[in-house]
Amino acid sequence: MGQSGQRQDMVRQRAARRRAGILLSAVLVPIGVVAVLLMVLLWPSGKTADISLGSPYAAAPGASIDTGKVQRTAQEDCPGSAVGSKDCLIAYSQPDAGGDVVPVMISPEIAKSPGVHQGDTIKYVNLSKLGPNPNGPAYVFMDFVRSAPMLLLALVYAVVVIAVARWRGLRALLGLVGAYLVMAFFILPGLVEGKPPLLLALVGSAVIMFGVLYFAHGVSARTSTALIGTLFGLGMTAGIAAWATHATYLTGLADHNTYQLQSVAGNLSISGMIMCGLIISGLGVLNDVTITQSSAVWELYELAPQSSARNLFASAMRIGRDHIASTVYTIAFAYAGSALPILIMVMLYRLPVFDALSSAELAEEIVRTLVGSVGLVLAIPVTTAVAVLVVKATGRKRLAPADAPVPLAS
Repeated sequence: MGQSGQRQDMVRQRAARRRAGILLSAVLVPIGVVAVLLMVLLWPSGKTADISLGSPYAAAPGASIDTGKVQRTAQEDCPGSAVGSKDCLIAYSQPDAGGDVVPVMISPEIAKSPGVHQGDTIKYVNLSKLGPNPNGPAYVFMDFVRSAPMLLLALVYAVVVIAVARWRGLRALLGLVGAYLVMAFFILPGLVEGKPPLLLALVGSAVIMFGVLYFAHGVSARTSTALIGTLFGLGMTAGIAAWATHATYLTGLADHNTYQLQSVAGNLSISGMIMCGLIISGLGVLNDVTITQSSAVWELYELAPQSSARNLFASAMRIGRDHIASTVYTIAFAYAGSALPILIMVMLYRLPVFDALSSAELAEEIVRTLVGSVGLVLAIPVTTAVAVLVVKATGRKRLAPADAPVPLAS
């Protein structure tokens, strides 16, 4: 090919990239504008400031919540019990505020597992200021102080992400902070105020995905393609979640926290909250599969730029099918690992298998898993098809010998 032919080919490729960019913008810009406008219209009024729950971590008037480091533990008589019973674990702790070592009574559940040991930092209710109480303990265990290990774990996570992914990893962490801000200041207050839960979840999730994907991965045709697939999967998930919430009668009444919410937030729709949760819970995995699938198409094209669109789609879908299979296990095991107490309880009920799976304790999480899985599975072929169309229009073709074999044949 002569220089004139190469220049013409470059001109055609630039024109194709412009057309693809215009097409992607024509799809995404209106969606983004509508999402932002709806977010402004649905923005909470701030009335949730008048709604509050009694904190389980608050002390009664005259009492205080102190922290201290355990110096030693001993099995001793429980306050108010018969002499010589020695049924209670007492943790002698040095208050962080200073003063003498105090005997903190440990509840039987904590004493059994995980137990309290020398060197642990604990939080306890100080009742000594209420006056002498011979029938009860003056210091009662409340919780462990776990701030330091949690901060250390978060720091290790951030360091590992940044060390491996570098600047992109840092941007992903900052995008995660932005996503939580949308949750904290838009979605959660909106639910409490009685805003439409389906619309609230769709708008909030769309804004999160626009911000997270473009901030973490940069503005490019590859990212835009993944975003289109993500928004498609989000729409499918929302539609299925709206149907499944009502069809399976998800009331949320198996959770005692629901009763507290109903008593203080009369405008909050419990079924709407569950539906919103079904949509939001699948965002992370949905984002994962679409950006991975989009990147796979681009990488395959870089390796074999002469491959046809059909062969490129078939090769990318082979990767997508493997991703689908592994993701199904990921979602299922993630729930199973976090719900072991509920699973054990249901097992001890000795119910038939189907009755156990459809019980109030398990139904919500099973529906959540199925709804999220359907959305992400449908998003993969859509993302792949869009990515193939865009990459064939925007990618730079490498010069290859005329007799070079066409790779990636199915």
